[in-house]
Amino acid sequence: MLLKQSIVLLLLSLGPGAFAQSSMKVANYAYGQPGTDTYEAFSFWVKNGKRTTIDYTYGKDRKETPLQFVGKSQPGSKASFTVQFPNRYTLYVTPMGNQLQVMDEQKKYRKTFIWQYEGPINGVGTFCDVCAQDEKEAMRLIQRYYLK
Repeated sequence: MLLKQSIVLLLLSLGPGAFAQSSMKVANYAYGQPGTDTYEAFSFWVKNGKRTTIDYTYGKDRKETPLQFVGKSQPGSKASFTVQFPNRYTLYVTPMGNQLQVMDEQKKYRKTFIWQYEGPINGVGTFCDVCAQDEKEAMRLIQRYYLK
């Protein structure tokens, strides 16, 4: 995890031109407030026009675990996709407008995640070149690379 964060920080420090050749993008969705125990986030990565990794981050300390893309699914009438934790726990991810409804098979876990802005606030912070710049761009990444 520390290595991955270091790599991301290094890439971000290189500036806008560094990503022109690799065309890396990420759609970040969160539930709850960062820095709290109830915080959860999903990062859906795309590189060179292909779906790559999915990261799940949770809790006050932002612990991170990779998820596996299992495939497209349809646990109802809406197009969805399935992700799986290393312990084989499975979640269904369903776009709902510009948000993601995430639930398990038993519907005991059911939360709505919203697009998470990554960048400066009131002029403080670093701009994230690889991050989807708004909720519409984030949803386009999900639709194009995770549902087709």
